Amino acid sequence: MARHGRCRQQPVPQRRYRRRNQRTAGPHAGAIGGTMNTKRKQQGSVLIEMALLLTPLLVLAFGVTEFGRAMYQYNAIAKGVRDGARHLSQFAPGEAGRIDEARSLVLCGKLACDSAPPLVTGMSTSYIRVNDRTTNTAYNLQSTGRGTVNLVSVEVSGFQFRSMAPAFVPNFTFSPIHVTMVQVL
Repeated sequence: MARHGRCRQQPVPQRRYRRRNQRTAGPHAGAIGGTMNTKRKQQGSVLIEMALLLTPLLVLAFGVTEFGRAMYQYNAIAKGVRDGARHLSQFAPGEAGRIDEARSLVLCGKLACDSAPPLVTGMSTSYIRVNDRTTNTAYNLQSTGRGTVNLVSVEVSGFQFRSMAPAFVPNFTFSPIHVTMVQVL
């Protein structure tokens, strides 16, 4: 019954409406709707992902650079050998001064390597061999379709590529690099 004409009202329960993206504690913490400090957890996973990807990327980067260095050294030696053989093909066989000039062309790219550094680090004249008809009879009077000719050969053998990162690319020895040309009779 109402007192004094007033009706007694029941209190309305206050409902807390949560936002759609608000996280609450629950059995699936970390799932959508669960509470968790995701920023801190993601920092750890980013570090692990970086560690997993950094290793193959470093191997790839060092491998590519060392392979490029090896190709550069091989091409520099091959060009020097070709230049040395071309130089000797213009002169008579057995001239010691011309053979020294050819060795210098292979070693430093000039006719005289007085103080010039070698084209390739670690290269020396001990790797360079010159053959013509005075040092090897197999190069004397070879019959060809053009007639009888003398041959001259310049070769670099035993040169070892020294890697700057041997953990990624090991040291190895180039196969012999040689050029044979027709020499003036």
